[in-house]
Amino acid sequence: MKGLFARAFGLRLALWYATLFVAGWIAIVSFTYVYTATSLAQRDRQIIAEKLGQYSAVYARGGLGALTATVSAEQQVAPERLYVRVANRGSEAVVLSNPEGWARTSLETASAYLPDGTLVEVGKSTEAREALLARFRAAIGLVTLLTFLVAAVGGLLATRSAVQPIRRLTDAVRRITRTGRTDARVPEAGSGDALDELTRLFNAMLDRIEGLVAAMRGALDNVSHDLRTPLTRLRGTAELALAGPAESERYRDALADCVEECDRVLVMLDTLMDISEAESGTMRLQLEPVRLADIIERAVDLYRDVAEAKGVALAAGVLERDVVVSADRPRLEQVAANLLDNALKYTLPGGRVDVEVRGGAGEARFSVADTGPGIPAHDLPRIWDRLYRGDSSRAERGLGLGLSLVKAVIEAHGGRVDVESEPGRGARFIVRLPNLSRL
Repeated sequence: MKGLFARAFGLRLALWYATLFVAGWIAIVSFTYVYTATSLAQRDRQIIAEKLGQYSAVYARGGLGALTATVSAEQQVAPERLYVRVANRGSEAVVLSNPEGWARTSLETASAYLPDGTLVEVGKSTEAREALLARFRAAIGLVTLLTFLVAAVGGLLATRSAVQPIRRLTDAVRRITRTGRTDARVPEAGSGDALDELTRLFNAMLDRIEGLVAAMRGALDNVSHDLRTPLTRLRGTAELALAGPAESERYRDALADCVEECDRVLVMLDTLMDISEAESGTMRLQLEPVRLADIIERAVDLYRDVAEAKGVALAAGVLERDVVVSADRPRLEQVAANLLDNALKYTLPGGRVDVEVRGGAGEARFSVADTGPGIPAHDLPRIWDRLYRGDSSRAERGLGLGLSLVKAVIEAHGGRVDVESEPGRGARFIVRLPNLSRL
């Protein structure tokens, strides 16, 4: 059915091409024929008018005898035979040209009266003109037939070439649908036309789909791996509680551990859902003007006790209070909290975490810098991946989703987040957002 549809589509295009080509040819040929016929008729009338003037002048100078001699001499050498008739008041009409055959042909005539009342009439047969036009029509018919055949064959060839990229797209979609593999790509023709652009967009869409599928598979693998630990703990806690003596205190401790692990799983699932919504563009953001310094100060206040308990100095440096962005306040607070939590987690006691807010060049920026161990170069491209945890962070308790959520939420706001880090010299995360205004 699909092949039949493709063939029918190509046939319709070929027929449209042939029809338009032949219609254009017929219009051009019809104009040429009308123009030629009109030109020939105008030429005949011009010849008749010239001869009428000439014969009238000859008759006026030398009378009928001079006109007869002139007509006879011209009839012997002229390529075209003319009909000449003279009539005056004293005699009947005199036909000076050979009258044979004039009754069986159509004439183009013109006449003029001389001052003495004599009528001079000159005519020319249209037979030669009609014969020429008849041959022209026959030639046009033959050429039109050949043109239609050429247009049909050319239309089929041109249509086949034009729909070839569409057929390649169709074949690629059919293979993907049949096999479920998204690594198939459609080769580009290199013509740079709209079909080539469609091919590039289709391949880009396949790249995006393949990336999302790979990310989903990786996330599912990571989730299944990370869920195994809390579920194993839940089962182990429950088994130990059941295996021991029936003591209410032991049961309470076991249930508390189960609740903690359940909360951990729920947080992981909720965070994964938030990341998926942000990356797919379905996250609902309640945008409003937000003073960026207020967000940072609130996050600093929230983590000040944590920093003091760990022996880390948490300081707010430059906070430009006139920097305002259009953002979802709770989501932006979540971003700031995740970045501060990440910085404090990997900063050793005696270290320092600094935050700043700056604006300018149409964007707002806030940064979180720490004096921790830094991020190895091979880990930098992957720190934004879901559930990815570098070797240096394995010992720290966490889900490996904080930075993924930060990146997804900031990009959902139309911004971006970057990181600068060298091993042993800490890390600096920079968030850039479109600047709404400066108050």
